[in-house]
Amino acid sequence: MLAAIDHVNLVVRDLPAMKAFYRDVLGLRVTKEVRINGPWIEAVVGLPDVDADVVYLEFPSTTAGPRIELIAYRSPAAVPMPNPDRPNAMGLRHMAFRVDAIDALVGRLGAAGVRFFGDVQQVPDAQVKYAGGLRKRLVYFRDPEDNLLELCEYRAGA
Repeated sequence: MLAAIDHVNLVVRDLPAMKAFYRDVLGLRVTKEVRINGPWIEAVVGLPDVDADVVYLEFPSTTAGPRIELIAYRSPAAVPMPNPDRPNAMGLRHMAFRVDAIDALVGRLGAAGVRFFGDVQQVPDAQVKYAGGLRKRLVYFRDPEDNLLELCEYRAGA
Protein backbone atom coordinates (compact mmCIF):
# COMPACT_ATOMS: atom_id res chain seq x y z
CA MET A 1 0.00 0.00 0.00
CA LEU A 2 1.20 3.51 -0.78
CA ALA A 3 1.68 5.75 2.25
CA ALA A 4 2.90 9.12 0.94
CA ILE A 5 5.10 10.79 -1.67
CA ASP A 6 8.65 10.49 -0.33
CA HIS A 7 10.48 12.78 -2.75
CA VAL A 8 10.46 14.50 -6.12
CA ASN A 9 13.64 14.21 -8.20
CA LEU A 10 14.78 16.86 -10.69
CA VAL A 11 17.71 16.11 -13.00
CA VAL A 12 19.56 19.41 -13.44
CA ARG A 13 22.34 20.94 -15.57
CA ASP A 14 23.68 23.50 -13.07
CA LEU A 15 23.49 22.06 -9.56
CA PRO A 16 24.92 25.12 -7.72
CA ALA A 17 22.46 27.50 -9.42
CA MET A 18 19.48 25.22 -8.84
CA LYS A 19 20.45 24.63 -5.20
CA ALA A 20 20.70 28.39 -4.70
CA PHE A 21 17.25 28.96 -6.25
CA TYR A 22 15.44 26.32 -4.20
CA ARG A 23 17.29 27.26 -1.00
CA ASP A 24 17.67 31.04 -1.23
CA VAL A 25 14.67 32.07 -3.33
CA LEU A 26 12.06 29.45 -2.40
CA GLY A 27 13.27 28.96 1.19
CA LEU A 28 13.84 25.20 1.29
CA ARG A 29 16.66 23.92 3.48
CA VAL A 30 19.53 21.75 2.31
CA THR A 31 19.63 18.63 4.48
CA LYS A 32 22.23 16.56 2.63
CA GLU A 33 24.67 16.68 -0.28
CA VAL A 34 26.06 13.38 -1.56
CA ARG A 35 27.77 11.74 -4.53
CA ILE A 36 26.24 8.48 -5.73
CA ASN A 37 27.78 5.82 -7.97
CA GLY A 38 28.33 2.12 -8.27
CA PRO A 39 26.40 -1.05 -9.01
CA TRP A 40 23.48 -0.28 -6.67
CA ILE A 41 22.44 2.96 -8.43
CA GLU A 42 23.16 1.50 -11.87
CA ALA A 43 20.72 -1.32 -11.04
CA VAL A 44 18.10 1.14 -9.74
CA VAL A 45 18.09 3.49 -12.74
CA GLY A 46 19.05 0.95 -15.41
CA LEU A 47 22.04 2.92 -16.71
CA PRO A 48 25.73 1.95 -16.82
CA ASP A 49 28.58 3.88 -15.14
CA VAL A 50 26.33 6.15 -13.07
CA ASP A 51 28.11 8.93 -11.18
CA ALA A 52 26.03 11.84 -9.89
CA ASP A 53 25.86 14.60 -7.29
CA VAL A 54 22.63 14.94 -5.30
CA VAL A 55 21.32 17.76 -3.11
CA TYR A 56 18.42 16.96 -0.74
CA LEU A 57 16.09 19.85 0.12
CA GLU A 58 13.24 19.88 2.60
CA PHE A 59 10.60 22.36 3.66
CA PRO A 60 11.24 24.36 6.83
CA SER A 61 8.58 22.19 8.47
CA THR A 62 9.36 18.52 7.76
CA THR A 63 5.62 17.81 7.77
CA ALA A 64 5.04 20.19 4.83
CA GLY A 65 5.62 17.75 2.00
CA PRO A 66 8.01 15.44 0.22
CA ARG A 67 11.74 16.06 -0.05
CA ILE A 68 13.08 17.53 -3.29
CA GLU A 69 16.20 15.92 -4.73
CA LEU A 70 18.30 17.78 -7.29
CA ILE A 71 20.57 15.39 -9.20
CA ALA A 72 23.37 16.33 -11.61
CA TYR A 73 24.70 13.39 -13.60
CA ARG A 74 28.45 13.35 -14.18
CA SER A 75 27.91 10.17 -16.20
CA PRO A 76 26.14 9.16 -18.24
CA ALA A 77 25.35 12.64 -19.51
CA ALA A 78 21.81 13.89 -18.87
CA VAL A 79 19.56 14.04 -21.94
CA PRO A 80 16.90 16.69 -22.59
CA MET A 81 13.26 15.73 -23.07
CA PRO A 82 11.61 16.91 -26.29
CA ASN A 83 9.20 19.83 -25.69
CA PRO A 84 8.97 19.54 -21.88
CA ASP A 85 8.38 23.28 -21.54
CA ARG A 86 4.75 23.13 -22.67
CA PRO A 87 2.15 23.02 -19.88
CA ASN A 88 0.13 20.58 -22.03
CA ALA A 89 3.03 18.16 -22.73
CA MET A 90 2.26 14.62 -21.63
CA GLY A 91 3.94 13.21 -18.53
CA LEU A 92 4.83 14.70 -15.17
CA ARG A 93 4.39 18.39 -15.82
CA HIS A 94 4.74 20.55 -12.74
CA MET A 95 5.38 20.63 -9.02
CA ALA A 96 2.98 22.65 -6.85
CA PHE A 97 3.85 24.26 -3.53
CA ARG A 98 1.02 24.94 -1.07
CA VAL A 99 1.61 28.33 0.55
CA ASP A 100 0.05 30.87 2.89
CA ALA A 101 -0.15 34.54 1.86
CA ILE A 102 0.36 33.90 -1.85
CA ASP A 103 0.25 37.59 -2.80
CA ALA A 104 3.09 38.49 -0.44
CA LEU A 105 5.15 35.53 -1.62
CA VAL A 106 4.60 36.41 -5.29
CA GLY A 107 5.79 39.93 -4.48
CA ARG A 108 8.92 38.65 -2.72
CA LEU A 109 9.74 36.16 -5.48
CA GLY A 110 9.11 38.78 -8.17
CA ALA A 111 11.56 41.10 -6.41
CA ALA A 112 14.09 38.23 -6.52
CA GLY A 113 13.68 38.01 -10.31
CA VAL A 114 11.11 35.24 -10.64
CA ARG A 115 8.86 35.78 -13.68
CA PHE A 116 5.30 34.50 -13.41
CA PHE A 117 3.09 33.41 -16.31
CA GLY A 118 0.48 35.95 -15.17
CA ASP A 119 -1.28 37.24 -12.10
CA VAL A 120 -2.56 35.01 -9.30
CA GLN A 121 -5.86 33.46 -10.38
CA GLN A 122 -8.76 32.05 -8.38
CA VAL A 123 -10.30 28.75 -9.46
CA PRO A 124 -14.01 29.44 -10.23
CA ASP A 125 -16.45 27.62 -7.93
CA ALA A 126 -18.50 26.77 -11.02
CA GLN A 127 -15.62 24.60 -12.23
CA VAL A 128 -14.06 23.14 -9.07
CA LYS A 129 -15.43 23.11 -5.51
CA TYR A 130 -13.09 22.37 -2.59
CA ALA A 131 -14.07 20.77 0.71
CA GLY A 132 -15.02 23.08 3.56
CA GLY A 133 -15.84 25.96 1.24
CA LEU A 134 -12.16 26.66 0.58
CA ARG A 135 -11.16 28.65 -2.49
CA LYS A 136 -7.96 27.95 -4.40
CA ARG A 137 -5.71 30.68 -5.78
CA LEU A 138 -2.69 29.82 -7.92
CA VAL A 139 0.05 31.04 -10.22
CA TYR A 140 2.66 29.35 -12.44
CA PHE A 141 6.36 30.16 -12.84
CA ARG A 142 9.62 28.42 -13.79
CA ASP A 143 12.83 27.62 -11.97
CA PRO A 144 16.21 28.55 -13.55
CA GLU A 145 16.19 25.39 -15.71
CA ASP A 146 12.61 25.91 -16.95
CA ASN A 147 10.88 23.34 -14.72
CA LEU A 148 7.26 24.35 -14.33
CA LEU A 149 6.28 25.25 -10.75
CA GLU A 150 3.04 26.38 -9.12
CA LEU A 151 2.22 28.27 -5.95
CA CYS A 152 -1.24 27.53 -4.58
CA GLU A 153 -3.16 28.86 -1.61
CA TYR A 154 -6.39 27.53 -0.11
CA ARG A 155 -8.46 29.84 2.05
CA ALA A 156 -12.01 30.29 3.23
CA GLY A 157 -14.28 32.68 1.36
CA ALA A 158 -12.25 35.10 -0.70
